[in-house]
Amino acid sequence: MAKKLLLLLITLTSLTVHGQVILIDPGHGGEDCGASTVLDKKQKICEKDIALTISQRIQKKLSPHFKVYLTRSIDRDLSLHDRARQADLVKADVFISVHINSSAHVRSHGFETFYLNNHQNAAVKRIEEIENRDSTGEMTIVDKILTDLVIERTAPRSKRLAELIHSEISTRVQKPFKINDRGVKPALFFVLALTKRPAILLEAGFISNDKEVHKVLAEDFQEAYADGVVKGLIEYFKQAPPPPLF
Repeated sequence: MAKKLLLLLITLTSLTVHGQVILIDPGHGGEDCGASTVLDKKQKICEKDIALTISQRIQKKLSPHFKVYLTRSIDRDLSLHDRARQADLVKADVFISVHINSSAHVRSHGFETFYLNNHQNAAVKRIEEIENRDSTGEMTIVDKILTDLVIERTAPRSKRLAELIHSEISTRVQKPFKINDRGVKPALFFVLALTKRPAILLEAGFISNDKEVHKVLAEDFQEAYADGVVKGLIEYFKQAPPPPLF
């Protein structure tokens, strides 16, 4: 038992000493509510608020092991480029964007994880359009060129990061909270491309599903979800030292 505790201490100390940097990005903010619903026909609930709460839980749990930053710690506006610039500013090793899903089909349910890559899944298209919507006009051309370069450089690591974190989340929330595991998927998100480093986008559940939104708002779900992110990141850094950036 003492030997196991010693090995665990060495592992966690090693992670802290190496100083890997995590940037957590709570989606939306300020005037951008993100997806929304009216809870129990009374209270309006915004995606931006749930995303911030979950992100803060993740940050708190990660802090003993890594250097952890949030792109926003309050309710404020941030463009996709603002979020990405922060990744360069703090020299983040990985970037994790936190969101809550929505669908016109009120029965849609479950959690899923996205990583930056090309894709053939038409069902992902709507999510891409929503998350890319504040990248406009002349910027889009530049962003598309950058996306192609970043995909070539970071896609394998981003996919591995997504798989490890998603697996740990699934272990903690799928059966205990009876939430559907929608899997790991590639998608073209500008915010992930602009960071120029391994990056993923989390969709913790559907705000548009009346039953599921109550689960996602629950403290025990958010704590379990955050635990999954932490465990997945620890496993990722054990397996994959940070690569040189652009």
